[in-house]
Amino acid sequence: MLSAKSLFQEIIDNDESFRLFCSIAAGGESQGGWENARIAALVPQTERELAPKIARHGADEDKHGRIFNALMKKRGLRPVPVPPDTDYTMLLERHGIGLAHEKLTADRPLTVRDIVTYLAHSRVTEQRASEQMELLRKHFADHPDIGRAVRMISQDEDNHLAYCHEELLRFARAGHGRAIQRTLRECALAEIRIYRDVSLAVMAHMGRILRWSRPRSLMLAAGIHAVYAWERLAGWRRMVSLRMPERRNALGGPATTAAEFA
Repeated sequence: MLSAKSLFQEIIDNDESFRLFCSIAAGGESQGGWENARIAALVPQTERELAPKIARHGADEDKHGRIFNALMKKRGLRPVPVPPDTDYTMLLERHGIGLAHEKLTADRPLTVRDIVTYLAHSRVTEQRASEQMELLRKHFADHPDIGRAVRMISQDEDNHLAYCHEELLRFARAGHGRAIQRTLRECALAEIRIYRDVSLAVMAHMGRILRWSRPRSLMLAAGIHAVYAWERLAGWRRMVSLRMPERRNALGGPATTAAEFA
């Protein structure tokens, strides 16, 4: 029977598919780490109190990249180049989600509007990350090889999502509510389309590695399209709502390290 658990189990049991999965994940997390570090360095003076939280966000993402690389190293595997059609982070930037790299490399302070845009985009992408890790935690929290990594990354992603909610609500109270809602909606509708395309690309690459039959590949593609149809109709709304999280000041402390995975 085809299920999320059986599908991912098949991927992690095969060295080549596991290496591709970890390489894709590590590349995206490392890129997110760099972006957050640059944003933290360029926060406008009026929002300097936010800089340590953004830096913590970046440190977490960078840590996740090191964890995925460590999981490969543990199995004697080396990273592989990330196929462009599976590069979620690059495709998000290409479609205007996140701050342009020209801004992040210019060494000029960002504006408050830039920070609001960054938080709104992060709120959408962290929703996706939190849900994906929750699914992995549900099925693989006790896995002997990846369980510890899954639990740690899932906890971090939940913290990132809570932080985005709390900070966006603060900016909404400061008069940015309309800009936040407009940006959230635009970002959510773009993200679900990119996520569909990346999911189809990843499954195509995995299918070639694992030699899936054409009927199985078509079934998986149909499932991805069905998820997109639901998200396009109504599911995107979960990405744009804001509520005060139970975890307050979720990024207020120091980042945990990946030393145990080295």
